[in-house]
Amino acid sequence: MTFYLKYRPQKISDLDLPEVRESLSKIVKSGKIPHAFLFAGPKGIGKTSAARIIAKIVNCEHPMNNGEPCNKCAQCRSIIKGNNLDVIELDAASHRGIDDIRMIREAVNLAPSRAKKKVYIIDEAHMLTTEASNALLKTLEEPPDHCVFILATTNPEKLIGTIKSRTVNIYFRKASDDEITNSLKRVVKSEKIKIEKEQLVLIAKLAGGSFRDGVKLLEQFSVEGKLSVNNTDINIDTFISSLSARNTQKCLEDIEKFITKGGQVEDLTLSLLKRLRLGLLYKVGVEGQDIASLSKLDLIVLIDLISKAAMEIKNAVIEQLPLELAVVEWGGDMAKNPGPVGKKVAMGEETWKEILNKTKAVNASIEALLRAARPIGLDKNVLQLGVYYKFHKERLEDGKIRKVFEDVVEMVLGTPTKVVCILTDPPVQKVALTESVDTDIIKAAEEIFSN
Repeated sequence: MTFYLKYRPQKISDLDLPEVRESLSKIVKSGKIPHAFLFAGPKGIGKTSAARIIAKIVNCEHPMNNGEPCNKCAQCRSIIKGNNLDVIELDAASHRGIDDIRMIREAVNLAPSRAKKKVYIIDEAHMLTTEASNALLKTLEEPPDHCVFILATTNPEKLIGTIKSRTVNIYFRKASDDEITNSLKRVVKSEKIKIEKEQLVLIAKLAGGSFRDGVKLLEQFSVEGKLSVNNTDINIDTFISSLSARNTQKCLEDIEKFITKGGQVEDLTLSLLKRLRLGLLYKVGVEGQDIASLSKLDLIVLIDLISKAAMEIKNAVIEQLPLELAVVEWGGDMAKNPGPVGKKVAMGEETWKEILNKTKAVNASIEALLRAARPIGLDKNVLQLGVYYKFHKERLEDGKIRKVFEDVVEMVLGTPTKVVCILTDPPVQKVALTESVDTDIIKAAEEIFSN
């Protein structure tokens, strides 16, 4: 059995984060277990382990005086082994549709087969579709007494607010290096691993705030007697230089070389995001590390593209494909003609779509406003934007919103551009450019950007 499974927390007092231990202990000692929890926080810090502990607590046949599970009865043992019929774990990353939630809604009304309560653990709950989230909400509002829901997520901000309001929220933060070191010491002592203090501290730093990653690295050390870490950081600046130049071919070649040499694409993606984040923090005046070759808007768009790729890697048929697609999308037509200057030509429909897409990546609310607008003129670096409704026009003319949009237009066209909003009549049949073809808007865009 791997160290991670062998030393997985089995009761609340085993959990490594003190504030999580305290919160859950108070709830359990009160004797009033809520019908729904939300465990939110980064990966590898104990969310799923805590969920299984709660499942044992509500079903344990011989609970301890302090409410902790005995970990010896049939219910506890089956939950530990993962074969308890009444504890259902669902990965929302791969079961995110409304049909999956409908199955749960139909099943919750059935009594538990053997346990006291049915426990549904939904991992990566933020991946549920809007329809699925709304269907789940109905169940959370009026759950049967024999059901407990535990939602776990790394992105709580993506959950609809009404779901968060129907759950008891427990937040799991990243672990400090000292906390990871102390957690690892218990494993070292139990396994009698010979390791220097400096090496243990290094493992804690490399774990990046994750107890799980720390244990995995310790196990690697115990087997190999050394740490064989893919140090992607030494290649990150070179990779970012290629991204800055929109040299798509070089980026793709570097990804392939990294994978061929045994590197993990998740490590590369995470290291890349960490470096881009430092660059963005520097641009907004927070302590970071500047990337002079990329603007603040460039960094925002890149972080958005690569973050989406990072979330898709887990279920990708070809592991590196999401990152490769992000690189290709970033490169776009500029890969053929790199450089910040030079207005795009003969791109009518595609240019307007690109403006919309890049605006959405920066601020989805502004992109939503632009669905009720269309470009009607471009003269001497002034873009005239026809807006269908007064409210939308007033919002787009707001100083901050206008600045964000003008920055996007400048990035796409390659030259500083002022945007002027003009009230115009909406098209007869449609009010916005969507994924379906809107002939009037496309024609207008082609006329504007064709010269």
